[in-house]
Parts: sequence; C-alpha cells; structure tokens
Amino acid sequence: MEQEHLQANQKLWDDWASFHPETELYDMQAFLGGKNSLMSIEREALGDVDGKSLLHLQCHFGQDTLSWARLGARATGVDFSATAIATARELNQRLGLNARFVQSNVLELAGKLDEQFDIVFTSYGAIVWLNDLRPWAETVAHHLRPGGTFCMAEFHPTLMMMDMENGRYAYPYFNEGAPVVEEVTGSYAKRDGENTHTEYTWQHSLSDILTPLLGYGLQVEEFREYPFSPYNCFPNMEKLDKERYRCKAMPGAPHVFMLKMRKNMG
Repeated sequence: MEQEHLQANQKLWDDWASFHPETELYDMQAFLGGKNSLMSIEREALGDVDGKSLLHLQCHFGQDTLSWARLGARATGVDFSATAIATARELNQRLGLNARFVQSNVLELAGKLDEQFDIVFTSYGAIVWLNDLRPWAETVAHHLRPGGTFCMAEFHPTLMMMDMENGRYAYPYFNEGAPVVEEVTGSYAKRDGENTHTEYTWQHSLSDILTPLLGYGLQVEEFREYPFSPYNCFPNMEKLDKERYRCKAMPGAPHVFMLKMRKNMG
C-alpha cells in the first residue's frame, strides 16, 4: 500500500473514531449497559467461544472485540487507528474486561504480535481498505494455530460494485490495482459529519479473498450469502427487522457473506 494512501486512510479513521462512539449506529449507551454488539451471523458461525483465544483484525474502537470478551473469549483487537485503539482500551478498563488492543496495520502485524490464536475474526467493511489480500491472508494464517478457525462476515463484493444511491453499476468487481478514490464528508455512521476526507479503497472479488487463504493452508468449512445487511449503513435502505436491512434499489442482490475456514494441522 502506498504510504500516502495509508496515511490518508489513517487520518480518516482517526477522525471517524473520534465521533463514532456517539452515533446511533454504535448505540454506546446500550453497549455500556450490557448489549452485545455482535450480529447473529458471526455468533452462530463461531458458536461457543468461552475460554478460546480470539484475534480480531481491524477492530475499530473495539465494541465487537469486547463483545467476544463478554462471551468468554480471550480477545485481542488490532487496528491502525491510534484514536480507535485508545478508545478501545478505555472501554475495556471501564467495563472491567480482559481484552487487549494493539495498534498496527494488519499487513504489518508480524513482529508486533507473536502468538497464535484459536480464532481469527474480521467483519463488515474491513478488507476494502487493504490493497492486497495476499499479505492479509499470510497474517491470518500466521496468527492462527493449526486446527484453528478463521471467520469473516463481510459485505458482498457484488454489493460493493453498486452506487447505493441509485442501484447502478459504479465500481469494478475485480481489483484492478489502482484504488477507488473518493471524497467523503461524514461517515457511514454519521452522513452529516463536518469533516471531508479523501479515502482510498480497493475492490476484492470472492476469488481474491479465497485463493490466498487456501494457499496458506486454510480449508473452507462453511460459506453463506445473505440478501440483507445487518447494519443500516448505506443510503436508501429499508428495514426488514432488527438485524436486517435491504437496499431498496437492488432488493435481490447479495449483501453479505460469511466465510468459515479451518487451518490444516500439518
């Protein structure tokens, strides 16, 4: 990743982390009162995590990492935003949990975190910020113990091709190397935010995701696609129920997928 892209994205996420805890999307009051921020997709995929070590890649300000900790996992969260990690550590202390948080670009985690984990987890809007998924897959495999489980719940690459405002094709399906460059005001959690940033993101096809993970010795155990998003984080969405939102312009499109893999014992 070009240094200028990384720095711009870090600046953006530092800004977002400064106000995201106060937004309706993250519902901090309910979270502090005991609400689990995880969605049923990932909770059902991983089942009982009590006593298991779990590494959460690109954890933002830690709500989901802390939710895994509330379920009994020995959870570690990683994110490149210093603001996000500072907030995560404050929440961990405030809630009296035993999660740990590491500030790092996930593509440069080697040497900053040495142990292996029973579970490596990532979710929702994470991989578009990575230009190359081969070192990402290497990070996953390096930190996953033999026999361990990798689980990701992520927005479907088909959905990421579309302009959510009108449901029209706007972005390539395949990663063509160059980033998608856009000026954004506010964020997905607060569209009327004050600051404007340049963001750099990359499209990733399903084969871009699967191929490097398979190459590092992970085997597919489960793959599911869903015609809804568990978050109301795109324009022009309609609410179906508490955890299901659908883009009005493309109601039949896949919105999210869940991938569960196991690392070979050899």
